[in-house]
Amino acid sequence: MHEAIRPMLDRYAPETHDDYVNALREILQELALLGLWRSKFFEHAAFYGGTALRVLYGLDRYSEDIDCSLLAPDPGFSLGQYGESLLREIGSFGFSVEFERREPTRQTAIESAFLKAHTLKQLLVIEADAERFPGLHPGSALRIKLEVDTDPPRGFETESRYLLQPIPFAVRVYSLPDLFAGKLHAILCRRWQTRVKGRDWYDLVWYAGRHPEVRLSHLEERMRQSGDYRDETPLTRGRLMELLCQAVDQLDVGRAQDDVMRFVRDPRTIDVWSRDFFREVVQRIEIFS
Repeated sequence: MHEAIRPMLDRYAPETHDDYVNALREILQELALLGLWRSKFFEHAAFYGGTALRVLYGLDRYSEDIDCSLLAPDPGFSLGQYGESLLREIGSFGFSVEFERREPTRQTAIESAFLKAHTLKQLLVIEADAERFPGLHPGSALRIKLEVDTDPPRGFETESRYLLQPIPFAVRVYSLPDLFAGKLHAILCRRWQTRVKGRDWYDLVWYAGRHPEVRLSHLEERMRQSGDYRDETPLTRGRLMELLCQAVDQLDVGRAQDDVMRFVRDPRTIDVWSRDFFREVVQRIEIFS
């Protein structure tokens, strides 16, 4: 194991199969961020979403993808230009991954790519005991999706946050009020038919308890861009509360719990979930000014 990776792994004190796989995923995520930093990606884009909360702000659940947004619209942007840098950076720490840009099948403002790794081989890189994983399929692959919004809604701010492992580097990230706006947009506007993304609701509780301020103007920009807010009048806190309460009334709490279960280490943290609980949580939201 590379000497810089050992202290990263030690943060997790992994014991179970899931512990090791989640630790491996997060180490690869942070190496990918380092590779993006080295290639000047964050001069043009900012990190956001659940993994940004996890890596930079201490969200206590695991997250799968690396979501970013350009600072200004650029329909010609491609992640392909960063593939070689990512492979070189991750490989320098002893890991072997593949980079695969996803060719869009329809007109979209989301540019996507995948980092793919052979799970068992990479677990051996971090010196995990193979006997711990008797049920792991020999061909099992770990995938990290990278997505970049090439047509970002207006009105957000960014800041630099610093990671110290495996070496010190900087990541440009949305400010917390704008990250929260993105999360509320996902709760109100995500179209997954019958699937419930409990991770969104878990993050809502995290925000409400720790960083409850949301930039309402940026949320409105997002909702107008996606066609989910068409009122002639600006979005107000009162209207936001109405929309959130409607979302709570439609929430299948059991499915939400099932979705988030594998991303948290202590399932007891979601035992209290109910519609009444979430009605109370949304009232904690404050407007950033």
